[in-house]
Amino acid sequence: MILETAVIVIYTIALLLIFMYAIAQLNLLFNYLSSKKRIDDSEKFDLSNLDEIPYVTIQLPVYNEMYVMERLLDNIAKIDYPNDKLEIQVLDDSTDETVESTRQHVEKLQKTGLDIKHVTRTDRKGFKAGALKEGLIIAKGEFIAIFDSDFLPKKDWLKKTVPYFKDEHIGVVQTRWGHINRNYSILTRIQAFALDAHFTLEQVGRNSKGHFINFNGTAGVWRKACIIDAGNWEGDTLTEDLDLSYRAQLKNWKFKYLEDVETPAELPVVISAARSQQFRWNKGGAENFRKMLWRVLKSHNISAKTKVHGLLHLLNSTMFLNVLIVGILSIPMLYIKNEYAHLRPYFYVMSFFVLSTIIFFICYWFMYKNIYGGGFKNFFRYIGMFFVFFSIAMGFSLHNSIAVLEGHLGKKSEFVRTPKFNISTFKDNWKNNKYIKKTVSAHVIFEGLLMLYFAFGMYSAFIVGDQGGDFGLFPFHLMLFVGFGYVFFKSLASKV
Repeated sequence: MILETAVIVIYTIALLLIFMYAIAQLNLLFNYLSSKKRIDDSEKFDLSNLDEIPYVTIQLPVYNEMYVMERLLDNIAKIDYPNDKLEIQVLDDSTDETVESTRQHVEKLQKTGLDIKHVTRTDRKGFKAGALKEGLIIAKGEFIAIFDSDFLPKKDWLKKTVPYFKDEHIGVVQTRWGHINRNYSILTRIQAFALDAHFTLEQVGRNSKGHFINFNGTAGVWRKACIIDAGNWEGDTLTEDLDLSYRAQLKNWKFKYLEDVETPAELPVVISAARSQQFRWNKGGAENFRKMLWRVLKSHNISAKTKVHGLLHLLNSTMFLNVLIVGILSIPMLYIKNEYAHLRPYFYVMSFFVLSTIIFFICYWFMYKNIYGGGFKNFFRYIGMFFVFFSIAMGFSLHNSIAVLEGHLGKKSEFVRTPKFNISTFKDNWKNNKYIKKTVSAHVIFEGLLMLYFAFGMYSAFIVGDQGGDFGLFPFHLMLFVGFGYVFFKSLASKV
């Protein structure tokens, strides 16, 4: 009975943590809906007045971006802002032939009168954070706009973001990510679904009540003085953006999130690229929880509610670990339930936690409706998308849990960039991308085994109990089977 007790206790704790996270999401939904009733009365720079136009530096941190570099530079060159108040830094850490082609393209743009510089380093110390920090030393701008290589800001982007800095307390203006290849595949649709939830429900829900949000690494503008005051960029975590965001807000800098300003970008189209991105984000989140926990708890500048939301924010990625624990233990729990009749009341109480799924379903519906519109037709599409998203998200739970555990345990690893594709040009020829890893991770084998494990879970529903089976967990095991099966077979197919 000791083993059964341990299983029950761990399973219950994981369920409770997921439920706490669901309640926090519900609170963010209420914040999000109430924010829609407010009028934005922010003080803004008048950019029609030459005396009010501030100097801006655009930083483009890049590393081996053969397929998107030309598109990036040509797009940034179209930004509508006075040339005498704009500087562009191409912070190029590349180690391949793109160093030379980028240099030539920068020289070509310089001849048009654009103040654009090609900045290279002798080593990649600090990775992206190191490049941004080194570029900051020579940056002319009072404000620093940052774009990753797969982002395509519109011409008026600076004119929509920079004016908010008239409020001297604002340290960051962040915009919403758009997705130019949202409908490319199931993989891009579920990535877009997850990011849309973050950029609507979470960012607005937190920002509208003064809770901590994060600069998303790109498609935002920093006040240079804020970066320096917060301690500058640090490369000791894989999510330098989240790290600096928390340090800045702990020093009372305000963040402004603009949901209505969309910055288009390209989603990873192959699962290995999505895996590397997910690993970095989830490990970085855990690293930042480890780094920021006591700073947040000991801060006298923020409310208890902001501390709770901040800690849950930093624990976002740890939810994958709880989902994996619940999934793996749910099959032993099925047998325990039918072996020990006196525990039936406990299982009736625990079934209450299906409410977590209902809360997520409601929260994400408002996000989906905001983007696609309401009505029965879109609602039925949403139902399908929700269960596909949840299944595949659970399929990533092993991979992401390993990242989370490495982050919490302090295991260091390199900053692995996400390969870019420029699918508008290369379409389905992503297999020719020279930056894709050709080896299959050992994690993939375990994902295949988990697929079989949850197939056994579905089979178990038919054989346990005295009343012809117990199908309460069958839908959950089916989603886990589909999710791990999708991730397993997609990962194998991407190497063929």
